[in-house]
Parts: sequence; C-alpha cells; structure tokens
Amino acid sequence: MASTRDIRRRIKSVKNTRQITRAMELVAASKMKKAQQVALAGRAYANLMASMLAALAAKVDETCHPFLAQREVKTRGILLITTDKGLCGPLNGNLFKLVTEIRTPAKFGVIGRKGALFLARTRREMVADFQVHDRVPFGEVRVVADVMIKLFLEGAIDTIEVIYPRFKNTLIQEPMVRPILPLHTLGEFLEELGTYLGVDLAKCADDREMLFEPNANQVLEALLPFYVRRHIYQLVLSAKASEHSARMVAMKTAKDNATKLLGDLTLEYNKARQAAITQEILEIAAAQFATA
Repeated sequence: MASTRDIRRRIKSVKNTRQITRAMELVAASKMKKAQQVALAGRAYANLMASMLAALAAKVDETCHPFLAQREVKTRGILLITTDKGLCGPLNGNLFKLVTEIRTPAKFGVIGRKGALFLARTRREMVADFQVHDRVPFGEVRVVADVMIKLFLEGAIDTIEVIYPRFKNTLIQEPMVRPILPLHTLGEFLEELGTYLGVDLAKCADDREMLFEPNANQVLEALLPFYVRRHIYQLVLSAKASEHSARMVAMKTAKDNATKLLGDLTLEYNKARQAAITQEILEIAAAQFATA
C-alpha cells in the first residue's frame, strides 16, 4: 500500500487537474454557444441567397458559367477544416480517417494547425495553409474560398470538396465530405441546396418578367462565386461549433473522471491512515506488555 504522503500528493494533483478541466469546460461552453448563435444567424442570409438563385435559374444559360462546366476529374481539391488545438476528443481523428480513405490524386487546402501537421506527417500535397480565428470573420474565410476557386478555375484542381465536422448537436459532430464545385446543373444544385437548408426552393421560382442589368448571365456570374464563398463560410461556422462542443464534452468527461478518481484516492488515503493508526496502537500496546 502507498504511503499517506504519496496519496496526498496524488490527491492534490488530481484536484488541480479537475480544476483546470472544469475551467476549460466552461470556456468551451461559452464559445460553443456563441458559435451556434452565429451559425444560426447566417442561415436566413443563406436562404435568401438560395431564393435569388432559384428565381434566376430559368432565365440564364447554364453552359456559360465555369462552375457548371463538367470536366474529367484528374485531381481533387479538398479543403480540410480541423482545429488549432487538441483536447477535443476524437473530432480530428475522425476527419483524418476520411482523408486516409482518399486514394485518388488530390491537393489539399487546410484550416487549422492540427490538419496541417497531419498532412505534413503523411506527406500529402498541401497547396495552402490558413488560419481562422474563433470569431470566424468572413474576410478570413473569403481568402480561403478565393484561393480554392482560383485553383479550380486555373485547372490545378478539378473539384472543390470540404471535409469538416458537421454540427448536429452538442454530443454529435458528424465528419462529412461536402462537394462544392463543380455544380452538375443549376436545378440539381438548387434541389440539393434546398435539402441541405431545409427549405423548398421550388416555391421560390418566379415566372414574372424581370429585367436584369446588365443581363441575367452576368448576374449569375457574380452571384454564384459569392454564394460559394458564403457556403464555405457556413461550413467553417459549423466546424467551429463542433470543435467547441467536442472540447466541452471531452473536458466534462475528464472532470468527471477526476472526481471519481479523487473519491477512490480519498478512500485509499483513509484506509492507509487508519492502518497506520492501528499499527501505532499495536506497537504501543506491545511495548507496554513487554515492560510489564
């Protein structure tokens, strides 16, 4: 049995660990709530943009836009969204499993230090490494989207796909591969987009005569890139909410385990102290019996 001094040291260490994990749990909970609010606030804007695309769909020539052009996929372009810090459970590990399943040629852009380290360690081709703060400014995400769009238009990559943890609820963060470009047809894109947003975009179609300045095709040419940027922004917001949720759950689990271990150590300490007291009493009794 360990000495009471050693057990006291372990109890002190576990108490310190529990205090730290509790503080990190509270911080993660606060950040998670803010990230959820920002993600929910952006859905109304995304719905409005989708409605504008639906109203424009029947009035444009889809073959004129490079986002709608079909081509042979030789090199996939993948944006991997991970965390900068650890202590968030299996969140990053689940994303890395999706990356290891990719057997075709691919070039990676990455958000988050953990993803950059993983790609470097596994010697995958990384074309860009981005940093996005917890507040997720749109300007920072726009830089990410513009780099990926530029590579797509130049032909360096033939697709844009996003691997990210989709936020479902506090306990569930689902790793997903989300295709962004190319779009098959505008109609299929709007149908898929409506399913993702949970709205019926068919009702948004408008058959009234409209005058577009300078013309409908140029409006679409300006609108689609902006919507792609906004869609990637929403995915980054979802990833941030998933990160803080996973970290909060991980820290709560660590705190609960520390509390349980603290109870076991306290019981062990009491037993060791009682055994030491009993031993001293026996030694005193034996000494008095010997002198009698």
